[in-house]
Amino acid sequence: MSVEHVLVIPTEVFRETGYFQGFCSDVQKYLQVILDPQHASYRPRPQMEEDPSWKQLIPYCIFRCGDSIFQYQRGSGQGEARLHAKYSIGVGGHVSTEDLHGQQEPYLEGMRRELEEEISIESGWTEECVGLINDDETEVGRVHLGIVHIFDLDNPQVQPREESMNNSGFVQLTELIERVEEFETWSRICLKFLAENS
Repeated sequence: MSVEHVLVIPTEVFRETGYFQGFCSDVQKYLQVILDPQHASYRPRPQMEEDPSWKQLIPYCIFRCGDSIFQYQRGSGQGEARLHAKYSIGVGGHVSTEDLHGQQEPYLEGMRRELEEEISIESGWTEECVGLINDDETEVGRVHLGIVHIFDLDNPQVQPREESMNNSGFVQLTELIERVEEFETWSRICLKFLAENS
């Protein structure tokens, strides 16, 4: 079976651009560097998962309708074993070499493909890239860099396509904040950002 090759940048490039822990809303400063072919490359995913000298770039998409946010609980069928059973507000995944031949640039193609695989959006929407997540305090976070996109929906209609997305639905942001300890680290970081900017 062929090994998946995923989009990465050297951690050193990220640090040189401006190190941060948590959430950073200075999107343009980072995107023009980390998506530059001069820095970005595709490398074998199994090796990248264990090598903190590289950061895998992950589109992390949040769906919002008014004051409510789409959430789900990760089942054992979801790819990252270290996140099983935790709640999440982010949908997305790796950009891989299979995204090189699409209509759009590979990063956007990868985001579109991941969303199509995981969910069905049955509403009109607008999308904005609002920030990045870096979390070097967890094993998963050390080898990933999240790029956060918020989709503002006309109606709260998002349906999971993956069986491993359990207990899904739209929940008021205030209620999610009260349950923040149940969420994976990236979602906690985003919930704090959303609460401060709501």
